Amino acid sequence: MTLIDGPFAMPLAALAAVLLDRLFGEVRRFHPLVGFGTLAAAIEKRLNRRTIAGGVLGWALAVLPWVALALVLRPLAPFAVDVLLLYFSLGARSLCEHAEAVARPLREGRLDEARQRVGWIVSRDTAALDESGVAKAGVESVLENGNDAIFGALFWFALLGGPGALLFRLANTLDAMWGYRTERYNLYGRWAARVDDALNWLPARLTALSYALLGRWRDALACWRTQAPGWESPNAGPVMAAGAGSLGVQCGGAAIYHGREEIRPPLGCGPAPVAADLGRAITLIRRSLWLWLAVLFLIGALHA
Repeated sequence: MTLIDGPFAMPLAALAAVLLDRLFGEVRRFHPLVGFGTLAAAIEKRLNRRTIAGGVLGWALAVLPWVALALVLRPLAPFAVDVLLLYFSLGARSLCEHAEAVARPLREGRLDEARQRVGWIVSRDTAALDESGVAKAGVESVLENGNDAIFGALFWFALLGGPGALLFRLANTLDAMWGYRTERYNLYGRWAARVDDALNWLPARLTALSYALLGRWRDALACWRTQAPGWESPNAGPVMAAGAGSLGVQCGGAAIYHGREEIRPPLGCGPAPVAADLGRAITLIRRSLWLWLAVLFLIGALHA
């Protein structure tokens, strides 16, 4: 028995995938998720008759063949397949790069550029945001996407190996594409949204716990307990409330979506975020990632 087929195979594969993501980031050309998005758009165009059944069929056709292929290939080279699948499922470096691309012009007083950059990673209208509004949008996006782009994939990888990480990532991508309450997607995208909620339920709470442990834990746990239930998303609420509380900043509040102002519940406690808090959010994500890897190695040691 070697390290890559013993009790440390899973944490070593996770570490290898994280290091690949740290070194190379997302694939610049021919990224599998880009191809998957093109396929999913074609399936939706053909099957979307604004019914739930059509959405279930579209989801199955988009996701299940790739997960089945991963399950077939994995026994041929388990360690290599797991590393590659988790690497393609992670977006840690990309998330940090996007956040830094907002923080840098914000620190340097280039507000128009910061507004444009944050508009690439959030769905709200950003044209009229002031410095605090840009920082708030960036911090919220970093905290929420820490779960979607990193920890959710790691959780399902720990349970089901590379195919589990792939299942999570593809399901999360379809939720981002179809999970809207618009006339076009309200019924068709409902299954994609519900599956993503189910797959994210436990990872989101473990992510929130990670954020709490690595910052102002008393505030983080209090914000999680009192504020998360008021948030519309059952998974984003705990993640962002605990993250904002851990950082000691106040998020939530008014935001404009598609020309309409929405008053969202408060998240966290303390002053409104500034440019420096984006850097602190990135640091929290990175420390949480190393905490998760340490836990995976601890699990391997216990098995050994």
